[in-house]
Amino acid sequence: MSQREPTFTVREIPIYGDLILAPMDGFSDLPFRSLCRRFGSAMSYTPFVNAMELLAGARRAWRELAFLTEERPVVFQIYDSDERRLLEAALRVQELGPDVIDVNMGCSTRSVSGRGAGAGLLRDPAKVGRIIRMLSRSLEIPVTAKIRLGWDPDRLTYMDVARAVEDNGGALIAVHARTRAQGYKDAADWDAIAAIRGALTIPVVGNGDVSCVEDIERMKSHTGCDAVMIGRAAIGNPWIFQRRDRSSVPRTEVAAVMRDHLDRMAEHYGDELAIVLFRKHMLRYLEPILEERELRTAILRATERRTLDRLLEKAGLPAQGWVPARPAVSS
Repeated sequence: MSQREPTFTVREIPIYGDLILAPMDGFSDLPFRSLCRRFGSAMSYTPFVNAMELLAGARRAWRELAFLTEERPVVFQIYDSDERRLLEAALRVQELGPDVIDVNMGCSTRSVSGRGAGAGLLRDPAKVGRIIRMLSRSLEIPVTAKIRLGWDPDRLTYMDVARAVEDNGGALIAVHARTRAQGYKDAADWDAIAAIRGALTIPVVGNGDVSCVEDIERMKSHTGCDAVMIGRAAIGNPWIFQRRDRSSVPRTEVAAVMRDHLDRMAEHYGDELAIVLFRKHMLRYLEPILEERELRTAILRATERRTLDRLLEKAGLPAQGWVPARPAVSS
């Protein structure tokens, strides 16, 4: 029996599949990543982690890098504006055994890009080249980058940045087809992804304006990208990695997957924190059917599983497949 051929490779690492969960701060933690990996996400990117916090030994930052074996290939994403700090942080986290280290060059938030990290690096393609060269020569594993198209419409540096990544040893580039100034507004420029794909030989992953299965195929056809990275559209909808639109998923299955997701969070964070962190996911799972504003408010205030169980019934989801209400413990 012949072994399945990889969709593409990141240097020597085979990647099986063409859909990837995007790294998202506050969302793509171990529980959600591992769930999406089970549904078909081809790689697991951690949320971006601040190199300065890693070097300072911040517990929260290091916790973001926890992963499960079944998530491999695993990508650690780090960010900073300082070349030496990035290298030192990359060398330290490499010891945890990731498959790839990715440099975030796409975060548009002012607190990150405003200090020259994230999308702030896009203003200096030469610096991007130095960072990728330093990391690729010093690390044992592949180095990749996730970028935007530039700082603003007047500074579209994506082609210079993309070439700097490839020419200095980068093994893959993911492209969010908007500028830093756009944030998540306006249409993503898929033509730019196509131009990068045509200019490079390393794998190119497209990102931006993919919200349903049809969009996946349209992006692949339009850009020729090796894979499609999905962010916001995957929250509350891991089925997109099975190429299933949310509207086709039965409510019993939605309830069962929500239980699986919450169980994963409870195992990782403990019951109390898991409930708090799960509430925003729950709203997205229920978004297609949730109409009552009061119910949304109640979900955001819930602190116990039994409360979530009751709210699910109010939202019209069957109890089957969901966490049963825990009986009260008598004294």
